[in-house]
Amino acid sequence: MALDQADFEHLLELRTGLRRFLRWSEGQAQAAGLTAAKHQLLLAIKGHPDPAGPTIGEVAGWLVLRHHSAVGLVDRAVKDGLVERSPDPASKSVVRVRLTRRGTATLDALAQAHLQEIAHLAPTMGALWRALEQAADGDTPHPAARQPNLVSAG
Repeated sequence: MALDQADFEHLLELRTGLRRFLRWSEGQAQAAGLTAAKHQLLLAIKGHPDPAGPTIGEVAGWLVLRHHSAVGLVDRAVKDGLVERSPDPASKSVVRVRLTRRGTATLDALAQAHLQEIAHLAPTMGALWRALEQAADGDTPHPAARQPNLVSAG
């Protein structure tokens, strides 16, 4: 598949939009007193389907960290009163991580802001995504699919 200039423009816009969103997200976490890693940790715990919470290994996988790095992150979050460790109800050799009330309240506030920002960015990101899908299929993107100058997250 031969790439044309529009393909590169779409890729640039998509990557720029993602980076702007991530930078905005990091600022939101910092304003809430968290690092971006702690914010992601809280989200990984809350988003886990098991009410007992994820294991450290699962957290490491979602955060793309080595196991010992995830342990350190959880240690710092425990110290900050955001999470707690608990034994797995089915296997006492497995440790699970759960949010504390403080961790839940912090994450809930951040999640509200993030969902609002995603709703704001969705039309632009959706148009870019469709243009990239069309390019991958060999179709020429419709001019309306292109929305230059992604709105800065915020």
